[in-house]
Amino acid sequence: MLLRRPLLMLLAAVMFPTRDALAQRAAPRRLTYPASPRGTVVDTFFGTLVPDPYRWLEDDTSAATRNWTDQQNALTARVLGAVPGREAIHARLTQLLSIGTVGSPTPKGNRYFYTKREGTQNQPILYVRDGPTGADRPLVDVNALNAEGTTAMDWWYPSEGGRYLAYGISQSGNERATLHVRDVATGRDLPDTIPDCRFSSVAWLPDNTGFYYTRFPHPGTVAAGEEHYNQRVRLHRLGTDPARDDSIFGRQRFREETYGVQLSPDGRWLLVTAGRTFYANDLYLKDLRSNGPWVTVVENVDANFNTDLQDDQLYITTNQDAPNFKMYVADPTNPGRGAWRELVPERNDAVLEGGGVVAGRLALQYLRNASNRLELHALDGSMIREVELPTLGTLTGLGGEWNGQELFFGFTSFTVPPSVYRVELPGTAVGNPALWQRVEAQVNPDNFEVRQVWYPSRDGTYVSMFIVHRRGLQLNGRNPTVLNGYGGFQISLTPSFSRANLLWLESGGVIAIPNLRGGGEYGERWHQAGMLDRKQNVFDDFIAAAEWLILNQYTGAQKLAISGGSNGGLLTGALVTQRPDLFRAALVAVPLLDMLRYQRFLIARFWIPEYGSSEDSTQFGFLHAYSPYHRVRNGVRYPAVLLTAAESDSRVAPLHARKMGARLQAANAGNRPILVRIETRAGHGAGKPLSKQVDEQTDIWSFFFSQLGARPPASASIGAAGAARQ
Repeated sequence: MLLRRPLLMLLAAVMFPTRDALAQRAAPRRLTYPASPRGTVVDTFFGTLVPDPYRWLEDDTSAATRNWTDQQNALTARVLGAVPGREAIHARLTQLLSIGTVGSPTPKGNRYFYTKREGTQNQPILYVRDGPTGADRPLVDVNALNAEGTTAMDWWYPSEGGRYLAYGISQSGNERATLHVRDVATGRDLPDTIPDCRFSSVAWLPDNTGFYYTRFPHPGTVAAGEEHYNQRVRLHRLGTDPARDDSIFGRQRFREETYGVQLSPDGRWLLVTAGRTFYANDLYLKDLRSNGPWVTVVENVDANFNTDLQDDQLYITTNQDAPNFKMYVADPTNPGRGAWRELVPERNDAVLEGGGVVAGRLALQYLRNASNRLELHALDGSMIREVELPTLGTLTGLGGEWNGQELFFGFTSFTVPPSVYRVELPGTAVGNPALWQRVEAQVNPDNFEVRQVWYPSRDGTYVSMFIVHRRGLQLNGRNPTVLNGYGGFQISLTPSFSRANLLWLESGGVIAIPNLRGGGEYGERWHQAGMLDRKQNVFDDFIAAAEWLILNQYTGAQKLAISGGSNGGLLTGALVTQRPDLFRAALVAVPLLDMLRYQRFLIARFWIPEYGSSEDSTQFGFLHAYSPYHRVRNGVRYPAVLLTAAESDSRVAPLHARKMGARLQAANAGNRPILVRIETRAGHGAGKPLSKQVDEQTDIWSFFFSQLGARPPASASIGAAGAARQ
């Protein structure tokens, strides 16, 4: 092998050019873009004239839009297909994305239900284990339903005792799930089939004869567009016609309200959580034994109320008068707010993300400095002990029965693949976590460094940020760096295992993830500081993160890319228009970009409490001030931009990416590419098959490698360095 080394080095020099050569190739002549005729549409908002030259690209069904999309996809494929080292990127991503997944199990009776994906399987398989030491067997394998892998299982609910399973199947990422019922013992489906159960919540009757569930109206039964709203709670009895299922909750209520259902273990109490917004919900309780009226537990309070209904007690975690959340207990026979008893007080140093009863104890999940802690408390709220986690990281699910003897938790971190642990809880004792199952991956955590830093934003607020890179990184201001952000909807960015990011890390790149305002990392005050008229704080936090990385010599403006999807796509779209000088490239994925019309499409009216609406004169003002599509200016040298969207997206309409792409291509005075990639037979991201993930990630990372002058991997150098360990 030593004799071959000079030849290998020569081949590597030919196949993988120097960084300088790559940088030269990454600055091509200005592209010739597909024609994007500029229209003459002008809207008037409260006396302000607002041009919308690419309104015609909102029409998904028109021949002009389809032709434009096909041409843009062809251009993007041609540009990214010519990136040096693309084959190596694709090969390594194929390996990395084949690292599997495993979910925390849901015990029901003597059965354990959990999902797992292995190797090149497009979709996870739902397994069931009969008994603690029984063999695992596949229960629902959607890979067998579609060779292309575009059929996905969106959700699943086992019945009490584990006799039946209700599960939702959707196509091409559209998330419009059809509910099916499977007999767990035989593995066969019952005739019961219910369409339009998107994001459904299911609560089984204790005798397994039926279930309460939520669904949206069937298309054609309501006016066009209304099928995205007007959800109802219904009761289905197995073997009956679902078309006759009674609507038991939701009539004469709010159009944009969504519902969750819970049933007490004895079947007496039915609880409905009515979500008025993402951050405020009402609670209603019904005594099924006496067929009594709906009783209001809490209503019209601007706060979250998360519940666990167990053993004739209602456990409520809320941020009402407690931005970091606290827990109460209530008696269902007297559930009014004044009768609640505080169990777990609010803490200043951590956010109580969730909790419930497991094995006669309270299992509480905390978030402290953007990483998780797990504690066990007695039912009176007193502390028992903290459960030791493998390292700084993220809990990915808690599982256990209220009257069981075990607790399961999923765990992951930047360099720790998904793992599941089991804690024995016999009697009053608490065992130590034992590994139950994990994903095998040839990744050695010792080859990487993880840091958490704090930096000041524009207004002086300090923001935390995780930085991950190869051990021994030199701070020379020239390290290719991807800065990823989100900043909204109370969503927290915590240490998690990204298979695609490993490609970048092992190639010498840096990943930086700031915990921007608008997220949930530091409680409800942190979230509110980044919503509505305070949304600019999120953009300022992201700008400050980029400036800190440059100031501290991690990278430079020509070696920095930004990345974000969905609300994070709005973030990166805003940065493209506000600070085009600060970075070299931007990924704007499944984004919201026209903030004056977003609420008109799909389910976007659900997001008005987060963003506001141009239908309100005051909110129009701050939306118009940052709306990325409206902030594009002619004659500006914009960074390279890759806009991605999907035709079957049921959340964010692809029109945003189309309109922004056309606007940027027309306005850009520089020669960096503005690329549009519209995926077919895919949605917002959930349920995307592995094959499509590999293709998409190959395009994304080819874009980053070429723009930042980074060298693609010649081999799995770090990935093969050691076995996964905790």
